[in-house]
Amino acid sequence: MNEDHTSDESDRQRTTGRRSFVRATVAGTALVGGSGVVAGQPGNSGNASGGKGGGNGNGGGKGFPPDGITEYGDSVDLGDGEVRTFTTETPSGNPKYHGVEFDRSALEGLPSADDLETADNRDETDKYRAGGQATKVHFKQSLQFFVPFPDAEETPFTFLGLNWNPGGHYGGAGAWLKPHFDVHFHMLDPATVDSIEGPGLPPYDTGEDYEPESPEPDPDGEVTETNFDSDQLPEGYARSPEPVADQRYITDMGEHTAPADAPELPDAPGEPGDPEAFDNTLIQGFVADAETSRLAFVEPMITRKFLRDHSGTENYDVPQPEEYPYDEPTHHPTGYSVRDVPAKDAVVVTIQDFEEV
Repeated sequence: MNEDHTSDESDRQRTTGRRSFVRATVAGTALVGGSGVVAGQPGNSGNASGGKGGGNGNGGGKGFPPDGITEYGDSVDLGDGEVRTFTTETPSGNPKYHGVEFDRSALEGLPSADDLETADNRDETDKYRAGGQATKVHFKQSLQFFVPFPDAEETPFTFLGLNWNPGGHYGGAGAWLKPHFDVHFHMLDPATVDSIEGPGLPPYDTGEDYEPESPEPDPDGEVTETNFDSDQLPEGYARSPEPVADQRYITDMGEHTAPADAPELPDAPGEPGDPEAFDNTLIQGFVADAETSRLAFVEPMITRKFLRDHSGTENYDVPQPEEYPYDEPTHHPTGYSVRDVPAKDAVVVTIQDFEEV
């Protein structure tokens, strides 16, 4: 079993000023195929002080998710427990939550990177099964699951893409090398997401072959810019800079954008990231073709340590784009939460606070 890196509890008490400060140099920061944090302001980590509900709520407990209006989806096997999706709608049919419920035991007994490298569940269809698929994502070993959400006609969200990354993954100049989960709330159908190839070709063309064994790109490599709908880029978020554009697009996911002020990211180009400052980071992702791109997933990226230690309820904002990718009116989340549910010995991650757009 891969143990989490140790970190001082003060890492979870970063000041509001650092959360809300948007770095002027973000355009040159090495954001590689992964993201930044959101909680109350476009970037944040740990205990929120400005998010919806103000962080540090009254905790989980009985009645969450709410009885009678919640439908559970499939369960999958993770660690020593299970993980399951759910959807909650109000009695009038309005969306309330899409969520994923982790048994606390699912956070123990997790496979190491070596376990995944030698696993026999590496078939391309295994990601749809209860045991998941051992694969390589972001150039690191990962255990991946595709799990549908129960139907919620009033939202565009279709399925959960869950990844356990025992050695973290590349990105942010080393910012995300801590063991963590990628919790993708996808807006496209599984077949479309399943067809996405990475790390970069197409739709990104660096003009040179990429060597996965060397995740640092050639700074002199040429990049051909591709279509991107900047109006759909959420407020406070930025794309990876051109020198690492070949790592923007990730297999079974798409392009990742990050908030500018994630505390684990480098303060300036050429500086290293700080994985010890990483615990709970929200990214927002895009899927593109030769014609255009669209906002396609919302992804809390949360360390195992954060989930293990979590108590109470933390509510966070989901920054919004200027324009939404939908042809018809629907509901888009303006918040997400991490919630301890002691009555079930579980911890839950939800998207919530849906507004019609």
